[in-house]
Amino acid sequence: MERTGPRRLRSSTVILGSMGALAAALTSCGSEPDKRCVDPDSYDVVKGYRIIDSSACKSSSSGTGGKKSGKRDTKRVDGDWYYDPDVSGRWADDGTFSKSQAADRGGFGCSGSGGG
Repeated sequence: MERTGPRRLRSSTVILGSMGALAAALTSCGSEPDKRCVDPDSYDVVKGYRIIDSSACKSSSSGTGGKKSGKRDTKRVDGDWYYDPDVSGRWADDGTFSKSQAADRGGFGCSGSGGG
């Protein structure tokens, strides 16, 4: 017996297709690049930069770093935002301190211009 009506998609096919579209939307050009607050003076040739608490970085993305306040005998740490790093435990490597360079790397469907 032959079907003459439109083909019906299984619910699992619809769900998987929707998940793919959602993943593409979330990784599009308009999203902010991944960033970690790192101690720029902690560079290790093998590990990269040590990730520190985000309060040590300024909330702005200027890359000028911030000051961590504390007691007098507590070591003060200057942090900088490090964009699009490969993260391994408490270390980040192969990223950039420039937000615009991180945006120029682009995501899915980006032309490399950094625009959305």
